[in-house]
Amino acid sequence: MKKPVVALVGRPNVGKSTIFNRLVGKKISIIEDTPGITRDRIYGTVTFNNRSFHLIDTGGIDLANESFNDEIKVQAELAIEEADIVLFVVDGKEGLTSNDFAVRDILLKTDKKVIVVINKCDSKESRDNIYDFYELGFDNYMTISGEQNEGIWDLEEEITKDFKEDEAEEEDPRIKFCIIGRPNVGKSSLVNAILNEERVIVSDVAGTTRDSVDTPFTYHGEEYVVIDTAGMRKRGKVWENVEKYSLLRSMRAIDRADVCCIVINAEEGIIEHDKHIAGYALEAGKAVVLVVNKWDMIEDKEAKMKEFKEDLRNNFQFMSYAPIVFLSAKTHKRVHTLMPEILKVYENANRNIPTNLLNDVIRDAYNLNLPPTYKGKRLKIYFSVQASNCPPTFNIQVNSKGLVHFSYERYIENKLRESFDFEGTPIVIQWKNKGEQEL
Repeated sequence: MKKPVVALVGRPNVGKSTIFNRLVGKKISIIEDTPGITRDRIYGTVTFNNRSFHLIDTGGIDLANESFNDEIKVQAELAIEEADIVLFVVDGKEGLTSNDFAVRDILLKTDKKVIVVINKCDSKESRDNIYDFYELGFDNYMTISGEQNEGIWDLEEEITKDFKEDEAEEEDPRIKFCIIGRPNVGKSSLVNAILNEERVIVSDVAGTTRDSVDTPFTYHGEEYVVIDTAGMRKRGKVWENVEKYSLLRSMRAIDRADVCCIVINAEEGIIEHDKHIAGYALEAGKAVVLVVNKWDMIEDKEAKMKEFKEDLRNNFQFMSYAPIVFLSAKTHKRVHTLMPEILKVYENANRNIPTNLLNDVIRDAYNLNLPPTYKGKRLKIYFSVQASNCPPTFNIQVNSKGLVHFSYERYIENKLRESFDFEGTPIVIQWKNKGEQEL
């Protein structure tokens, strides 16, 4: 089921980032008393009463600062275009400003549901001023204090009241993989190259969602679905140059995919936004393949391949398990190497380890390298079991999970990877005290 999208918009310094962090529950946005500090949209997922939605935090629109405001305005408009609900955040202490009316004018041009969120209402003076904001001309107003965490529950209830409860989607036996990455790395060309391989038969049926195109195809007698996130709904350089626009589309595709192919432009090399997109695939627990495209443009390919692999490993240390494929979507060189890697990482993400074998491996790892003592106590491991897959998740029963050091958890993970083929998939270790109830 496609998650609704909610966008936070408003002028600078009204507390959008604080509200974002309250809703998402993590300190992701930069909170600083400098107007315009949040230049890029930040994305998160919020779950409330078994209903979930994507949340976008935008940079503030400031008419007085034209140096970089045009780009922020474009990003805000893109966020509004993608959103199902817009949270128009205003400052209850400062009252209405000309910038608030500028944001109002942008919102009045849309047909989206708008909730005016009057923030910083933590004093009698600010609460007395709330009726001034009715001049904005919207139907729905809510008072909150993001800093004091007041009114956040009511806001979440208002946002989600018309959303459907999260439901498990009908099981689709076909393996679905998405092609994600920033703009202009060759995602569409790669999809076309995959579908044009001689062994691939393109289906007559193609499903289309609001933000991506699902194309079923047959490979070696089996049907698969490739999810292309490359399509832009607006044309023109001003839209295409906003790199962060690709991220929301990528997140939606990641939700529905079994495997994520993260495409990187060999000509441009690795940039920070590549890692941001990969980070969302990691958070979602998806199997991944790193795809270096436009390899036809590289001279001295053999020497450069080794150098590029080292660069990838250094930049993607959080994803050291991911296989790397070098190809050219334009010339179709090495495109045939991609599907086998997709199938391999999918199989590894679905791998189930027998309990007795799992316990043997972890027991041997424990005896080979005993954890250090802490205040006279040492971590003891009693029993291990695989709780689920996609990603493979292991429950390890111990005497006290407070004794688990992150370095020892990494050691156990490495031993699991040495013993079993988990290439391409994250694995999750959940430490549980003896007798602790399963969630």
